[in-house]
Amino acid sequence: MSEFSNYRSYNRMYKEGELTLGLHIPLENYRFDTPTMEKQVELSQLAENYGFTSLWFRDVILEDPSFGDPAVGQIYDMLIYLTYLASQTKEIALGTSAIVLALRHPLRVAKEIATLDQLFPERLILGVSSGDRRADFQGLNIQHDDRGQRFIEAFQYLNQVLYEEFPSIRSSLGVIQGSNLVPKPTKRIPTMITGYSQQSMEWFAKNGDGWMYYPRSPYLQAETIRQWRELVEQYCPGIFKPFTQPMHLDLSEDPNEMPTPIRLGFRVGRNQLIELLNIYKEIGVNHLFFALFDSKRPAEEVIHELGQEVLPHFPAIK
Repeated sequence: MSEFSNYRSYNRMYKEGELTLGLHIPLENYRFDTPTMEKQVELSQLAENYGFTSLWFRDVILEDPSFGDPAVGQIYDMLIYLTYLASQTKEIALGTSAIVLALRHPLRVAKEIATLDQLFPERLILGVSSGDRRADFQGLNIQHDDRGQRFIEAFQYLNQVLYEEFPSIRSSLGVIQGSNLVPKPTKRIPTMITGYSQQSMEWFAKNGDGWMYYPRSPYLQAETIRQWRELVEQYCPGIFKPFTQPMHLDLSEDPNEMPTPIRLGFRVGRNQLIELLNIYKEIGVNHLFFALFDSKRPAEEVIHELGQEVLPHFPAIK
């Protein structure tokens, strides 16, 4: 049972016991270089036409070579670029992985995502996190060590201002009394906690609509999912809350190449990828989105092969 049974993007992506597939923006094999951001509209439309259910965007402000990856996300601001690609596509879900609530004022976030939901109804999947990039915190003069508490306050503020009429809010982040946010979302937006967000598993089992966690081997991920689902059942009995994860993918030209671990994912041939995805499905992963950053092959070529050969095994939920 889920409270999002009439939210279209959620229903195409999430069903208990099923696995669907998405893609991480930018759709490009840039590795440790700066993404060119070329052909993103065309590739997003290609992904949608094949039946991928989601595109995911990162909330990164500053380039920080010391962070250990191309720390620029999709170059452009998350919500502005998400809006742009939403306008160029029709039904593919648009996921934030994740809005850093410790760095964005929740009233601004509420105004932006409510507007997005009005313009593109039922297409937003809202991942939220406490953030981890020190350069962004320093640039905004926000204490990195305070991010857990800021996340909690922002999360509570965000939900009140989005879903309550004329809420009464007294927070260190601001006061609302006798005023109201407009527009309101057309429906409640599925909100996924990303990582631990400096909280306990009990907290996000209780408060999130689902959980998005970093890629791990199936054995380790299975145990983590088991613990989390037990807590969900304890705090929210009978409620289905989906589990989502990314996976970096270097798709081999040899369809039978066995999986080899790479940074945050695998190099693997498509036939073995299907086997691997079935294992993730069996352990309780409900949605998995591929990052093609570390691919040796062009993103367009990989999307075609995934769309033709892999996606039919993990189609959108009807």
